Amino acid sequence: MGTKRSSLGRALEVMSARVTAWTGSSTAFAGALGVIILWGVLGPLYHFSDTWQLVVNTGTTIVTFLMVFLIQRTQNKDALALHLKLNELVAAIDGASNRLIESEALSEKELLALQDHYKELARLAREEVNTTQSHSVEEARNRHRHKERERR
Repeated sequence: MGTKRSSLGRALEVMSARVTAWTGSSTAFAGALGVIILWGVLGPLYHFSDTWQLVVNTGTTIVTFLMVFLIQRTQNKDALALHLKLNELVAAIDGASNRLIESEALSEKELLALQDHYKELARLAREEVNTTQSHSVEEARNRHRHKERERR
């Protein structure tokens, strides 16, 4: 049963990737525009009836409903790939804060606390004479404290 699910899942993934690529194309836009123009031209033939209006309303509702899920799936996949790439960069850079790896899994409160750290780092960096200097928050705090002691 697991094989059927994975092959069905793979088939849906391939299909949704193709549909996503196609719906984002100029050809798809031209096709949608053509359908709307055809619908408008047929209006007088159908005396602008309720059925004539219902056809376009139903069609656009169905397409919109399906596109919401397709767009969300694409965004989820793209976001996951982006997070993995960023995690790799953070893990690979010597001196980078490993607390940022998988930061998307942190709570909003934890993310705001990290944001405060980086705001402080930016403030300390503005006070730094060497504008190319890079530090962790902790290192920047220590350097700043050391400079403050030297000034006194």
